[in-house]
Amino acid sequence: MPAGTQKKQQDGQLAQAIRFWLPVVLLFLFVRTLLFQPFHIPSESMQATLLVGDSLFVSKYSYGYSHYSLPLSLPLFSGRILASEPRRGDVAVFRLPRDDSQDLIKRVIGLPGDRIQMFRGHLHINGEPVSRVQIEDFIDSDEFTGRPVRVKRWRETLPGGVSHTTLDLLEAGPLDDTPVYEVPAGHYFMMGDNRDDSTDSRVLNEVGYVPFENMIGRAEIIYFSIGEGAAAWQVWRWPTALRLNRFFTLLR
Repeated sequence: MPAGTQKKQQDGQLAQAIRFWLPVVLLFLFVRTLLFQPFHIPSESMQATLLVGDSLFVSKYSYGYSHYSLPLSLPLFSGRILASEPRRGDVAVFRLPRDDSQDLIKRVIGLPGDRIQMFRGHLHINGEPVSRVQIEDFIDSDEFTGRPVRVKRWRETLPGGVSHTTLDLLEAGPLDDTPVYEVPAGHYFMMGDNRDDSTDSRVLNEVGYVPFENMIGRAEIIYFSIGEGAAAWQVWRWPTALRLNRFFTLLR
């Protein structure tokens, strides 16, 4: 085959590949930037609402868009476009204020102007204890022995009506008694549901108050879940490790 003919065929194949893949890439970027972002749960800070190995979709349109919504977080603008404020009780993904290369996921507990305090392990908002009742224990497994461990669990109802569960690992944990935190304007107070195993807004020099601009979006649905220390790509472990009962669990 003449070299010129072969080159034309190669150019034609390249053009066909570009025509096929370019719309796919553009659609992915559109969905990833404006609609939904996947997020994988790496830690136990949101147990028992979210478990290590859960994968979920975060709606980026819920709070509008900041430059953190863009690929590579390009600083093309400041503030938010089409802003809609988070609601108390939302499970939200945000950029860590002290290191905006890190994404965290916690629950919105305090709104701008709120006063937040933990007193003897009981959450107080604006001077009032949050309603809670003890429910059946959460069954966890010991990290080293694998034996079942019973963890005290509460059903907590926030002002506004959002109800969720929290875990109480320790009777007198280091964050069970705190000063009063006054949430600044334009900021939010975020806490993990696993109250004794969550570095969150209670630790001011680690997380602290989260600016509205740092909000990425609201967690909406668990689309995949795998346990037993398995990774999603380890297909051979799916028969025993998949948590099918968690698939398509709504988080609102």
